[in-house]
Amino acid sequence: MTLAHIVAKSLRQHMLSTIVTALGIALATGLLMAVWVVKSQSNKSFTGVAGGFDAVLGARSAKLQLVLNSIFHLEDSPGNVAWADFEEIRKHPAVMFALPVAVGDNYRGFRLVGTTTNLFTEVEISAGHKHKMSAGRAFNAGFAEAVVGSFASQQLGLKVGDKFHPYHGLLYDEKQQHAETYVVTGILAPSNTPADRVIWIPLEGLQNMKGHAAQAASEISSVLVKLRSAMAGKQLDTLYNKQGTRLTFAWPVAQVISQLFEKLGWFDRVLALIAWLVALVASASILVSLYNSMNERRREIAILRALGARRADIFGAVILESSAIATIGALAGFAVYFVIVSAAAAIIRAQVGVVINPWAGDAVLLWAPAGIIAMGAFAGIVPAVKAYRTDVAENLVPHS
Repeated sequence: MTLAHIVAKSLRQHMLSTIVTALGIALATGLLMAVWVVKSQSNKSFTGVAGGFDAVLGARSAKLQLVLNSIFHLEDSPGNVAWADFEEIRKHPAVMFALPVAVGDNYRGFRLVGTTTNLFTEVEISAGHKHKMSAGRAFNAGFAEAVVGSFASQQLGLKVGDKFHPYHGLLYDEKQQHAETYVVTGILAPSNTPADRVIWIPLEGLQNMKGHAAQAASEISSVLVKLRSAMAGKQLDTLYNKQGTRLTFAWPVAQVISQLFEKLGWFDRVLALIAWLVALVASASILVSLYNSMNERRREIAILRALGARRADIFGAVILESSAIATIGALAGFAVYFVIVSAAAAIIRAQVGVVINPWAGDAVLLWAPAGIIAMGAFAGIVPAVKAYRTDVAENLVPHS
């Protein structure tokens, strides 16, 4: 019999313990790969998705809160910005383009964001790519019209021609419905950015909606800024953050967002540690399972030795068996990985609008299974040594 036949026979004979141990390894492998990929892809996606803008100008506040509110449409607005401040930065020679935005209402939990039609004509969400309509047209300034992001459209069932009443506030409360009626004029094509989760309306519509403070008509929530150069960012950072006291200039957006991942870095490390501990426990179970089975296999091993198998062959068979169990678990770990990452991607897309690809290439998909298999092979050393030392003569004697 070859080593492969010996290992296959042993795996069949100990099917239950093999499956249980492999499942533990699959969980550890899948969790480790998922934690790593979700962390790295989220970091890359969040810092790379700025909607075509380099900075955000808003009320005096933390930069991270300002970016999360204005770019990712999360968090509460830290305050308002006077229209005169928008005009000032719009005309600044260092600024290529400035877009005013106003928030404060929602429709069934999806935010309404007031802005100008420049969003659809001048803003490049990536190099050479602007927002496109999958249906309909952009809204007209001054009219009760709306353009719905692709994801919001899918979730709300809105299509061109539909009408809806907004609700006051950023959280959905059916008692806070506005009297104004908006008609959907367009549906945005998917952009894989937070814009997919937003209902866009004319700036004046949100500013002048009944129930808002009187000063809202002359104020906005923030300004999204496209700069001419990196030096321009430093110049405006000095102007607003170091010399000024009223406003905050959050720049660069990617660096501000990276602060979020720095704050959550401990959580990723804890999950990775848990994954390695699960792998360690699963490897230990391989060791215990094989070690305990050596007592049952002593006669079988003695027969193999009598038939010509060398000690090294027996040692290698046990190592191969432990490696096989680990390999089965590591391969099954890809199924666990896909389930975890797919669920995480769906949640992130629904909550933030950023898309994560579960099958994007990452080195962890190679080194994590390899590391787990190596741990499994290492776990087989102790039972392999026990098998190696099996006394042939003693275990060939028939039991009375």
